[in-house]
Amino acid sequence: MDLDALPKVMGDDGEFHAVDEEVDLSHTTFEGWAALALFWILGVTVFYQFFTRYALNDSAAWTEEIARYLLIGTVFVGAAIGVAKNNHIQVDLLYRYLPPRPARLLATAVDAGRIAFFGTMTVLTVMLMQKMGNYQMTIIDLPMNIVYGVCMLGFAACTLRSVWVMRIHLGRGYSVLERPETTMDDR
Repeated sequence: MDLDALPKVMGDDGEFHAVDEEVDLSHTTFEGWAALALFWILGVTVFYQFFTRYALNDSAAWTEEIARYLLIGTVFVGAAIGVAKNNHIQVDLLYRYLPPRPARLLATAVDAGRIAFFGTMTVLTVMLMQKMGNYQMTIIDLPMNIVYGVCMLGFAACTLRSVWVMRIHLGRGYSVLERPETTMDDR
């Protein structure tokens, strides 16, 4: 191994001179910022719960319920990030053995199926919200439809991102299933 080929971190003065790359947040999607905000609110809520329970010895009862709902919101909004990056769990073994044309047709069917699934879940969540009516949270006097509304927005964002991903796949002529070495950024 040639040590001169590695980046020099320690200077001649014996001090470390590592320089971090500049942080670029310009590619962060709206869903990413929303999930980050929900996550930070969740973190503050859990810290408040910890503080009141162990420091004040008087646990705030509302924090457990709200933390649960914030975690649900973080997951459903964050799912749209996974759809946009097209990095949900997938099995691409079959595509290695299929001829190119059937592989392309199957990958397109997978994209269409994903759109149909998330679109259906959006509609079903709206229908559930209508059936829930004025159902209230257990401890906090707020409607449960707030929680289901965040889930519905997450499903809707997943639906829109699925359409976006399919357009990219159709435009470039292949998907990540067919060429697992590629990413959504390879256009």
